[in-house]
Amino acid sequence: MSITDLGRLGGEPPSDGGTDLAVHAEGLVKTFGGHRAVDGIDLDVRPGEIFGVLGPNGAGKTTMLRMLATLLKIDAGRAEIFGVDVAGNPHMIRQLVGVTGQYASVDENLTARENLWLFGRLQGVAAPRARRIAVDLLGQFGLEEAADRPIAQFSGGMRRRLDLAASLITRPPLIFLDEPTTGLDPRTRGQMWDTIRGLVADGCTVLLTTQYLDEADQLADRVAVIDHGRKVAEGTPDELKSAVGNSALQMLLAEPDEVPIAVEIVRRVLGSDPVLGTEQGRLNVALDQADLAADVLIALRTAGVSIASVSVAKPSLDEVFLALTGHETDGDKTGTEENR
Repeated sequence: MSITDLGRLGGEPPSDGGTDLAVHAEGLVKTFGGHRAVDGIDLDVRPGEIFGVLGPNGAGKTTMLRMLATLLKIDAGRAEIFGVDVAGNPHMIRQLVGVTGQYASVDENLTARENLWLFGRLQGVAAPRARRIAVDLLGQFGLEEAADRPIAQFSGGMRRRLDLAASLITRPPLIFLDEPTTGLDPRTRGQMWDTIRGLVADGCTVLLTTQYLDEADQLADRVAVIDHGRKVAEGTPDELKSAVGNSALQMLLAEPDEVPIAVEIVRRVLGSDPVLGTEQGRLNVALDQADLAADVLIALRTAGVSIASVSVAKPSLDEVFLALTGHETDGDKTGTEENR
């Protein structure tokens, strides 16, 4: 199946109309003025999986998540959480879903223990039970030693762990994680990944938005790629990679002004165009067979095109995203998702 087919089909639809799905959405639309932030997105998330929604800043990921969490009105389309209609039963949906946003929602003037107790009380948990839950969660997330320290003294990673802990006070079966590792260092990101895997092992379902390709690759059982408010592909990471090709030839030309010549040569040899990287002079070429790389390189050498570096590897989600959208996710840059 080609990557175009994956984008058109959007993965395999359930045969039961979505009644046994954690999330079932059809044609979701959200408009701000004349701008469609979410433009007809379909989504199916199965119980017990980590489902990744991958896209760059401004793609519509956060807006879609907030619609599903009843934080934004659905302008068109419909959505169900475990068979419960989102628009028709918002109070029930809020009991089924825990939400962790891009930024910690904890009170910096309180301690970690006080924050969790307060969140429990706000959700209707009796005071004694809220204290016990706070102790349990602090232990689960490795925050016992910092339990009575003000949040103002916490690192970014500790704040994110505490924010995630707060979303689990009532143990909802579905967790929405919106860019959970934004701004974290690599070591803390790895710890968060382990925590997320642990949630699923304990029986939760996770819907994760991210602009980090490696995060989607490492965590997600299935991935939906979103760009400019639309879903452009869906599948397992391996399915998406296979749709690009069995191998990927990555080249950096010594002379960037020779890119048009190189593109024409690749087109003539393989019958398809390479994808241009954001780095000037970089080309990514999908290969059905790895040995076709030699044909491309020989043709470039014959034409006098100089190559500074070259590698052949299994396609990554970077190549998938470039092939689908023509640009990268900007996941290596700091930034925020659309805030409306």
